Amino acid sequence: MAGTSSPSTLNELAGRRAQAGVAAVFFMHGLLFASWTAHIPHVKEQIGMDDGMLGLALLGVPAGSLLAVAVSSAIIPRLGSRRLVQLALTGSCLAGPFVGLTGTVWALFGALLIWGLFQGLLDIAMTTQAVTVEKARDRPLMNGMQASWSIGAFVGAATGTAGVALGTSLTFQLIIIGAPALLIGLWLSTRMLTDVEPAADSTIDPAQKVRRRVSPVMLVLGGIAFATLLMEGAVADWSSVYLRESLDGGPVAAGLGYTSFALAMVIVRLFGNRLITRFPVHVLLPLLTGVAAVVFASALLIGTVPAAIAGFFILGLGCGTVVPTVFSAAGRLQGTHPGFAVTVVSGIGWVGIFCGPPLIGLLSHATSLPTALWLIPALVALVAIACRYVTALRRD
Repeated sequence: MAGTSSPSTLNELAGRRAQAGVAAVFFMHGLLFASWTAHIPHVKEQIGMDDGMLGLALLGVPAGSLLAVAVSSAIIPRLGSRRLVQLALTGSCLAGPFVGLTGTVWALFGALLIWGLFQGLLDIAMTTQAVTVEKARDRPLMNGMQASWSIGAFVGAATGTAGVALGTSLTFQLIIIGAPALLIGLWLSTRMLTDVEPAADSTIDPAQKVRRRVSPVMLVLGGIAFATLLMEGAVADWSSVYLRESLDGGPVAAGLGYTSFALAMVIVRLFGNRLITRFPVHVLLPLLTGVAAVVFASALLIGTVPAAIAGFFILGLGCGTVVPTVFSAAGRLQGTHPGFAVTVVSGIGWVGIFCGPPLIGLLSHATSLPTALWLIPALVALVAIACRYVTALRRD
């Protein structure tokens, strides 16, 4: 592809440019994703939805992300992750503002479905590109990429909270954020690398050729990503509702739940690469996620605004390194095309981030929101157990 360097002939400058480009796209993805979370209580009130109706409307995003998973494995080999990043970023920036223009549950569902499709495609494409750069530079980079995403999510959550306080509409906010994000993202995407396909060599033993089929270990890694990202999605969309309606916090306090969670993600992911190389993964991840599960469960029992904000912060610290470690492990699986493995694992995980909000909504409608949020420490505890025993997460 014009304007790119093949990883096989990669020089240091080209590698740094590619790394910076994909990190910027991670940032923009997180920015777009989180910028609307503080507006959710207002959208809920504006349309006149209860928790069950909101949960139904939020199903539009996982439906869109499922479509993304279904088509991405066919699109990436044809377009490459760089071109798919350009296509998906354009669609995401254009589709986002329409979410704020909806006036019914089904209109909101449809707008979120389209937005979820492009957000899902962007997640899969940028993660595939990150693995390409990581392999080309021969160093762990995924925690840094996810740190960029978390910084974007933190900025987006803070911007959304400020927008709510100032009375800014969701549509106007997404236009102001999306326009420069699109222009900058398209420019930086030209620095990305061409995905490396296995050489077609008829002399290679068929038993040694890479496979393009889903293996049990991919499903296990995808399951860990699914559970972790389901938790992240639940926090993103329901923390503000929980703080405002269940704990009687004000509009600003409502936005601080996800803001503290995203800030913690930034902190732990900035140091994630060092932590992963210094401590055994099968010890580090179970310890961090186990503590997070206990602390957040305690915050739910206490049931106050300060305890909830602190609980969201510790939850972010404990779970921040799980997803980047899982994605990197997928790219290192032996005997499997790395792009295909990353597409499968990240695709399963991406469905999780959008299944969390509607699932919490449906559980809240059947019980109560504080009760429904107990799903979060339960999932994190399961992730802690899985990370202890899945050997694919361990680096050589």
